[in-house]
Amino acid sequence: MALTCRIAVLALSCLFAPPMLVQAQDVTAADAALNAANAKAGPRVTPAKTIPVPTNLGPAAAALIAAPYGQPAWNAVPATPDAWRARVKMLADAALPDLAKAREMLGVTIEPTVIGGVKGFILTPKTIPEAHRNQLIINVHGGGYVDGPGESGTLEAMLMAAYGGYKVIEFDYRMPPDAPYPAAMDDAMAVWKAALAMNDPSRMAIVGSSTGGGMTLAMILRAKAEGLRLPAAIAAGTPWADLTETGDSYKTNEWVDNVLVRYRGYLAEAALLYANGHDLKDPQLSPIYGDFHGFPPTILTTGTRDLFLSNTVRTHRKLRQAGVPAVLQVFEGMSHAQYLFDPAAPETKEAITEIAAFLDQYLAK
Repeated sequence: MALTCRIAVLALSCLFAPPMLVQAQDVTAADAALNAANAKAGPRVTPAKTIPVPTNLGPAAAALIAAPYGQPAWNAVPATPDAWRARVKMLADAALPDLAKAREMLGVTIEPTVIGGVKGFILTPKTIPEAHRNQLIINVHGGGYVDGPGESGTLEAMLMAAYGGYKVIEFDYRMPPDAPYPAAMDDAMAVWKAALAMNDPSRMAIVGSSTGGGMTLAMILRAKAEGLRLPAAIAAGTPWADLTETGDSYKTNEWVDNVLVRYRGYLAEAALLYANGHDLKDPQLSPIYGDFHGFPPTILTTGTRDLFLSNTVRTHRKLRQAGVPAVLQVFEGMSHAQYLFDPAAPETKEAITEIAAFLDQYLAK
């Protein structure tokens, strides 16, 4: 051929195209403009487009994916501490009736507790399988470091109890604006130390999604630094592993994720509120910058529309590079943590049972 193939993208064209110029067909002016804009190295330019709801999903998942942006608006940032408190209370109060209905449907009981001086809840399924009777899950709730106080933060713990068949302790860590970093992590470690006095770590796992996933990773980093024994395994769902706007999906899934929507809004302000002047790349805030060697086996969960898809993928790759057994499950069309949103959805049960099956490989019976 007259032309030499110099990059991998062109390799197949060079192998299979006839020795002549191939004329592109049906090129519109818009196509030509986009082709010209992307004809050199650099950022990709994409057209405005409409992304349909996938047609290969069940009605429950399709409804979540088709839902409008959540309320209050993703960019409605409280201007004062009192406004933050009012927002958090409004969302927490709204969650309680649905959580009560879901517990009744799933046969999960809830009782308040105190562990390590931190208030929390014990969630117990109707039946605990024999293999899980001496096991314990510590759950770290999500909510952007500001949402999910009290019982309103028990969604994931309830699902782990119902579909995983575990006794689960969820704890109510302190949050800003009243208690910024490091209060949440101090509470988390007080809980872990108390859990170590209650049970053998070989029979325990730490599970959390979103902020809870990021805190789960940060807890392992801090436990390593303090010489504490580690859980047998962890599950970090769509972890907020990097509080900075770093990672491809912060842009590729911007405006597509109907939960978080984009970084520049409530999310960025919550990160700054929590960090309280600390470097956002401190591994206790953004654990992706920490040392993952010696981590327990880890399962990670995300979706193709998740703004934190890259956070999850980067965490998975770093765990693998550190020699840690790590599994990544990705759900079609799901935005941030939507695999938890509908307790009755088949995808929710699938996500949690996958996590439980992974934990079963590593937790001592």
